[in-house]
Amino acid sequence: MKKFLFWAAFFILFPVVLTSCKEENKGDEEEAKNYWEEYAKWRNENLAFFEEKYAETDSTGLLLYERVTPTWDAGSTILMRWYNDRTLTQDAQRPMSTSYIDVIYKGTTYEGVVFDDSFELTAHGDSIYRSKLSDNIKGWVIALTNMRVGDHCEIVIPHGCGYGDSYTSDILLPYSTLVFDVKLIGIPGLEKPVNAPVKE
Repeated sequence: MKKFLFWAAFFILFPVVLTSCKEENKGDEEEAKNYWEEYAKWRNENLAFFEEKYAETDSTGLLLYERVTPTWDAGSTILMRWYNDRTLTQDAQRPMSTSYIDVIYKGTTYEGVVFDDSFELTAHGDSIYRSKLSDNIKGWVIALTNMRVGDHCEIVIPHGCGYGDSYTSDILLPYSTLVFDVKLIGIPGLEKPVNAPVKE
């Protein structure tokens, strides 16, 4: 009898739950469509900014930013500009996506409005933000797996590698290109290889 009641309840409730899920997905799709139209001007300004940044050159005509596309996602690209001499950090450790990272950072919109930074954090050191790298936006994963401890970069992240079409705040609108100033301070928990002592 209990089995009969279970299956009766299942066949009665399953279509209701399924319909509810379809309605919810339909609502999400409608909202995304509305954002696409509502934020068209903002989206185009942000995309144009990304391309303008890539075209920037120094006084000798060399590009200031490097396009970085990961091998694991050929459709995603960010821009990186190093502020430090990379020959000085070339032997330092590089994080993996599963590593924990210690960074000092500031995030701004393409207009230069700050939406986030680490400067009031003190739990892991002065201004240091610590997290598992894979818990962050895709643009950070791409950038930081290309950095070594001690590197200091400006990272320009298009919306597809950032927060996409999400409405995050009145500052961080859907389709926002993000600009981060990031310094990789350390990779906590990462053990360096140790040479075994030579027996005499």
